[in-house]
Amino acid sequence: MVLLGDSGTGKTHLLIGLGVTAAEAGRRVRYTTTAHLVNELVEAADDKQLNRLLTRYAKLCLLCLDEVGYLRLDPHGAELLFQIITEREEKASIACASNSPFSEWGNTFTDPQPAAAVVDQLTYRAHIIQTGTDSYRLRTTRALRNAEAAPGR
Repeated sequence: MVLLGDSGTGKTHLLIGLGVTAAEAGRRVRYTTTAHLVNELVEAADDKQLNRLLTRYAKLCLLCLDEVGYLRLDPHGAELLFQIITEREEKASIACASNSPFSEWGNTFTDPQPAAAVVDQLTYRAHIIQTGTDSYRLRTTRALRNAEAAPGR
């Protein structure tokens, strides 16, 4: 599953809900942000523990990867993330959320070729859900301000 939409449209909420449902069904699940995963991978590589970490991630039934495309990744981090995604292809599921359209993922991965491969792998037989552009946070703030400004308060 790939969730695409602007900030505040429920992507993280849906991603966590999917993970909780899978965990309640007895599946091994991990939720993480892309930045946190990349940092974890880089640290493991620096400590010569990358294979151990990759093995741990390979045992998951579902990896919920949030905030894909929020931060530009350095080339080494992008390669490691690419490796995680590639190794999970057709073996285990990845659900991800992004506020960037696929066409902008090349900016995140610093190289259009791995970005295209990641998009191809994550979208293969995937449900792609557009969550829209209307932020619930902004909507809530406006409603509260309107209620406070209403006559009779």
